[in-house]
Amino acid sequence: MNSDIEASNEKLDTFKLGLALLIVIADLVGFYVYTDYSLLFRVIALLAGGGISIAIALQTAKGRQIWSYFHDAQIEVRKVVWPTRQETIQTTLIVVVMVILVAIILWLLDMFLGWSIGLLMGHGS
Repeated sequence: MNSDIEASNEKLDTFKLGLALLIVIADLVGFYVYTDYSLLFRVIALLAGGGISIAIALQTAKGRQIWSYFHDAQIEVRKVVWPTRQETIQTTLIVVVMVILVAIILWLLDMFLGWSIGLLMGHGS
């Protein structure tokens, strides 16, 4: 009995997702077919169709899982301890200085290796 209910729910969810996809496709086709109409009206229709599609998709089990995921992600972002402005500036300056130092070291290494290869090949002085 329970498996029958799950199978019918699964079929209904598949139907809902298919309907949402069909609305999105029809919305996109309509956007490009009705180029004679104002862009504002076409964009409004596109947004309305997208909103309806999302509303239908959220009524499925997968849609509720995705909604729950984004809700949980939002909660986790609120728990993050963000650095202060001063910490961000200091860290950025440290990174910039280190990049410049490494660039200078690599440039000097390249010059030395070029000079030494030139000597070995007999092109140097």
